[in-house]
Amino acid sequence: MNLMWRYTMKYKKLVVLNFVFVFGFILIELGLPTLLAQLINKGLMFNDFGVVTYYGKWMLVISVIGLIGLIGLAYTVSLITTRLVRDIRNDIFEKVQSFSHKEYNEFGVSSLVTRTTNDAFQIMVFMQMVLRVGMMTPLMFVSSFIMIIRTSPSLSYVVLIAVPFLIGIVYFIGKNSAPLSNKQQTNLDDINLNLRENLTGLRVIRAFVKEKFQESRFYQVNDNYMNVSKKLFKLMALAMPTFSIIFNVIFVVVIWLGAIEINNGDLQVGSLVAFIEYIFHALFSFMMFANIFTMYPRAAVSARRIEEILNTLPSITENENGVTETETHGYLTFEDVTFAYPGNTEEPVIENVSFTVRPGETAAFIGSTGSGKSSLIQLIPRFYDVTKGRILVDGVDVRDYKLSALRQKIGYIPQKALLFTGTITDNMRYGKWNADNKEVEEASDISQSKDFILKKPNQFDEFLSEGGSNMSGGQKQRLSIARAIIKKPDIYIFDDSFSALDYQTDAKLRARLKMETKNAAVLIVAQRVGTIMHADNIIVLNKGVVVAQGTHAELLKKSDVYYDIASSQLSKEELE
Repeated sequence: MNLMWRYTMKYKKLVVLNFVFVFGFILIELGLPTLLAQLINKGLMFNDFGVVTYYGKWMLVISVIGLIGLIGLAYTVSLITTRLVRDIRNDIFEKVQSFSHKEYNEFGVSSLVTRTTNDAFQIMVFMQMVLRVGMMTPLMFVSSFIMIIRTSPSLSYVVLIAVPFLIGIVYFIGKNSAPLSNKQQTNLDDINLNLRENLTGLRVIRAFVKEKFQESRFYQVNDNYMNVSKKLFKLMALAMPTFSIIFNVIFVVVIWLGAIEINNGDLQVGSLVAFIEYIFHALFSFMMFANIFTMYPRAAVSARRIEEILNTLPSITENENGVTETETHGYLTFEDVTFAYPGNTEEPVIENVSFTVRPGETAAFIGSTGSGKSSLIQLIPRFYDVTKGRILVDGVDVRDYKLSALRQKIGYIPQKALLFTGTITDNMRYGKWNADNKEVEEASDISQSKDFILKKPNQFDEFLSEGGSNMSGGQKQRLSIARAIIKKPDIYIFDDSFSALDYQTDAKLRARLKMETKNAAVLIVAQRVGTIMHADNIIVLNKGVVVAQGTHAELLKKSDVYYDIASSQLSKEELE
């Protein structure tokens, strides 16, 4: 509840205005039965049409004021809750942006999406109820009860006897709905995860004719969500009929006892009508408050899940007082670096790695699958932090940099080329927002993208669909490379970024890159020897350990691991 009120109270003026509308509405709702009682007792009972007209006009005026109050209440509630959910989602998104890969792995992408969308929505719905009726119902109940006692103390005991039963029902529903709400949200995470996997892996699923298998998997998680939801909704559905039974019993008893008192001359007809109205307002207020109480566990689960994100401290944080400028540019040094993924400290994926790359030099990494190549280069932009040793960029430990300044020095081309929804130009300017058209064209020319871009109907304004799915693998890789080139960083990192290119395009691209990166350090992770054989230093990794490093010619002679890889890809003439 703290999280919900913390965001709500950002708009104190609107909350105060909301309370004014609530208080005015209560006065009007309780004023109408009071005037009605006077109209009956003083007007209808004595056939005095003037009195009836007098009180009738006042009732009409109060009804109009009440309508205005309701409209004002609806407006303030909508304004507060829509701003509230906006603020929550903005804060979640900002927090998630600061997470390292460790936090992403802990929460899971599907769960983060659910928390940002569905959980935030649940809080909005709950706060709408709280602001609309949550403030109203306690005041309405107390005010109505006071009027009940004033109108007929003897009949008020009927309501008092029913209150403990109502409280017991609310407590039972609230207590049992909390664990079900938690399960429901967890199952919704599973649905999002399954759906996300199915959509991203659609081609593989179809290629292996596994549509029925995927359907059965989805049906299972969907059925789990349905079963938990059925239990939750059945439990919450008990409230309405149970309350209705109790309310009807109270009304019957009150009318019966009231008729006896009227017959005895202890109560007037108008007072009994007003008394019934007061009871209705009191019990209806209690029922509405009960609805809020039964909704609370679900909202509390959502709030807790959101707070887990907001309270999580990123393992890699921005060093606000860190280094932003250096005298040298394009120097990279690994000093006895060891790294283990968080939670697996006893099994390092990289162990005691040391090397140096200077401006204009190219260092390449090769090794079998799982040898630690991609893990190694992800330590440079601090996607993860080293376990032991240190990494120096331009003579400064990467942990001593301001994080944004460090990453500004690096042009990173990931293993899986990812493009964003928008035009080709927008994607290329992702590396440099203020790049002019000349820079965009130059980067596309260097990356061997210009030819296929000019063949597109809209050329550089061609719109890319989600993830660049309307581009081939090779085209996406070249655009990713262009995005890094336009940035003109001090260090280029190519994480197997040439794998989808044919040999001719690969050779042309590397030749142009050699000229473009003469003042920068270049790191290439590759599976193809042909891509890295001209590198100044080739580092051979095996199970996270550097087993050899040197030029292509040197490694053919001194490294059995490298020779085995090269011999599987190159002809005998190329090996000699």
